[in-house]
Amino acid sequence: MSDLIDVPRGLNGVVAAETAISDVNGEAGYYQYRGHSAVELARKRSFEDVWHLLVVGDLPDAAASAAFAERIADTLTDPRMPELLAAVANHTDQPLARLRAVWTLAASVRRSAALYDLGEEERLGEAIAFAAMAPVALVGEGSGGGGGVVADYLERVTGVAPDAAHERALSAYLIAAMDHGFNASTFTARVIASTGADMASCLTGAVGALSGPLHGGAPARALDSLDRAGDDPARWIAGELAAGRRLMGFGHAVYRTADPRSELLREVARGLGGDRVAEALAFQAEAERQLAARRPDRPLHANVEFYAAVVMEQCGIPRDLFTPTFALARTIGWTAHVLEQARDPKIIRPSARYVGPAVRAV
Repeated sequence: MSDLIDVPRGLNGVVAAETAISDVNGEAGYYQYRGHSAVELARKRSFEDVWHLLVVGDLPDAAASAAFAERIADTLTDPRMPELLAAVANHTDQPLARLRAVWTLAASVRRSAALYDLGEEERLGEAIAFAAMAPVALVGEGSGGGGGVVADYLERVTGVAPDAAHERALSAYLIAAMDHGFNASTFTARVIASTGADMASCLTGAVGALSGPLHGGAPARALDSLDRAGDDPARWIAGELAAGRRLMGFGHAVYRTADPRSELLREVARGLGGDRVAEALAFQAEAERQLAARRPDRPLHANVEFYAAVVMEQCGIPRDLFTPTFALARTIGWTAHVLEQARDPKIIRPSARYVGPAVRAV
């Protein structure tokens, strides 16, 4: 077709939609949620408050915050939830698979309608309900102490009530990771939402995209690098780069300067302290030195996955839950984008340029 428009591979730099949810400035090393610095939100506000900001549209006052927390709790006390979790637990112990299954079953049990057929308030109810299921579905066992989403999640994972420092550290990470432009999983959620599908379909598609190692699988791999480097990170890093292998946890598709999320989480990690944090700081310094020496025209810095891994480990989260914990955070952003996309009646339907053989006789 002559009216096709050539675009870069991976759609880099292509504006696919308008959004009022978040904005990423890769050149300046800054990103924000609805006009608020995402880093400052991570430092100063609760997980629930930023959740409210993304899906409702504003930061809540005390009364609105309490009402929102109650709305979240109502989903978790749904008498059908234990039965759903038990049914799924019998078939898989993989957290992301369990999350997809719980969402799918919940949609059936709740008789969730297509977003196309729902009003704005009904869509918001679906968004909150399905996001509220995520922390319980991911862990699938244990119980929380009623101290809020983050504290409950940590208690479910570790089996003990978290101290304030660990709760605040994990909150900072989860808030910083809630949304980040039109990444692969968010775009997937919006494509599905553009068809008018139900909330669970949008979210299960998004988590499927997140499960790929090029998207959500890097935190654990970054920690593996620290383990392999041992006491001589300079030698190990040099060997990896000489072999042409990528250093997991370094570089980003958008940021051309330091990743602000990594800067935030390095600060959080320093606050937690410990030998692992010292190892990470030394590894980062050496990795960035060697990367700069090899590519002075394209400096690569530690990205969010590098210090996210360190922070999660310090909080007691095992490596097999790193990506699921990232999914817990990103679920909030996905639901916000689904709600926004559902207001647009235009389906997302790009074209492809055919490069196969010409038509032949059969």
